[in-house]
Amino acid sequence: MGTSSARERLARQVTGRVYDGATADAVAEAAGFNTAVTHRPAVVVAASTAQDVAAAVAFANDEGLPVAVQATGHGAVAPSVGSVLVSTRHLQGLTIDPAARRARVGAGVRWRSVIDAAVPHGLAPLSGSSSGVGVVGYTLGGGMGHLARRHGFAADHVRAVELVTADGQIRTVTAETDPELFWAVRGGQSRFGIATALEFDLFPVPEFFGGALIFTGPAVAEVLHAWSTWASTMPEEVTTSVALLRLPPIDDVPPPLRGVVSLALRFGFTGSADRGEALLAPMRRAATPALDSVGPMSFAAVDGIHMDPPEPLPAVARGGLLGSMEPGLIDSLLAVAGTGVDVPLAAVELRLMGGALDRPAAIPNAVAGRDGAYSLSVIAPAPPPLTAVAPVVTAQVVDPLKPWATSSSLVNFAGHGSGPESAWTPDALARLRRVKATVDPRNLFGGGLAADAVSAGAR
Repeated sequence: MGTSSARERLARQVTGRVYDGATADAVAEAAGFNTAVTHRPAVVVAASTAQDVAAAVAFANDEGLPVAVQATGHGAVAPSVGSVLVSTRHLQGLTIDPAARRARVGAGVRWRSVIDAAVPHGLAPLSGSSSGVGVVGYTLGGGMGHLARRHGFAADHVRAVELVTADGQIRTVTAETDPELFWAVRGGQSRFGIATALEFDLFPVPEFFGGALIFTGPAVAEVLHAWSTWASTMPEEVTTSVALLRLPPIDDVPPPLRGVVSLALRFGFTGSADRGEALLAPMRRAATPALDSVGPMSFAAVDGIHMDPPEPLPAVARGGLLGSMEPGLIDSLLAVAGTGVDVPLAAVELRLMGGALDRPAAIPNAVAGRDGAYSLSVIAPAPPPLTAVAPVVTAQVVDPLKPWATSSSLVNFAGHGSGPESAWTPDALARLRRVKATVDPRNLFGGGLAADAVSAGAR
């Protein structure tokens, strides 16, 4: 399977590049942001058009190989082995329609490009904490960013998906053309095909106020307790999170934060500076921050709120959803990840949900996690000495908080060891499997939805 002659035939059919998976060029093309995940595909197709993607899918069908897809690789949690890996990072088309408040992007576009194109028109996308993340994977997994409590998940505002399905066809999937597939792919990620382009709404953001307050020492616990009661009082125009950080003692880290446990309180508000300051005032009174970057800003500068690392690194992530911030939760969290604990973690984040995230999309979709009041995300560094340790230490944070957990999770935040059963309700999972059985009966794209599809007569 995937013989040299077959690859050569595929190479003649596409305008992009085709690589034997064992070559250095293939390794470079398949590399993603999380360097702890190393793919070992049989063939890598560096697609430059939707037609290239369709040809790669047809090739995989002919050769009996599974298909994997990657743009930036931010969401990779497990290696793809023996597959046809379709790299969509070169699909860089981007158009903005300011009058319609809409964007269309190719599958390789990152949020930075969309933000830079939209902000001059007074518009913003529903992007996340880092503008280096790819638009498509983030959005089709749900997408919960700085405007989420006001407008909902990014997937809620997708208008069309250009999708290559398992039969090698390029489809424009909308609520009108294929309502069931449109429901499934918005929230179901790449389980139903390879998205080569998205069309989605943009939103006016005339004012934005945000940044981070960072605390150290005894203030970490004080502020974390204060945030647990303050956050739920915020209006939908506010997004906020707290993150316990363990930053290394290196020159790139500000001196007060080197080698200590700190707490970053992130805040974003789509309103005036005066109103933003009034809303944040209780947290400023809780303790004196070691660093304070909160103020009026352009939405183009939103990366400065979370300050996520811009360069690839090895990590293991695990997450979940919490139904409430009841007494005892913060103490339980501090007991496993607070200042008095010596543990190899990078970050433990609690993010306020609610608002528009609670409400169903105007055009229903398969996005999971609307029952969460807060999201939990735990990240551990995973260089070779810590490869086996990282899954253990992330579990040691998530597991003690299970008494407060909901029955579903956010697909984009679930991370290591997660499966479909941990994300969706039984009814939603059954519906996803019915769609999977219809559009991908041979389970070409994987994703853990095939078991019931087989019994339903897909084969």
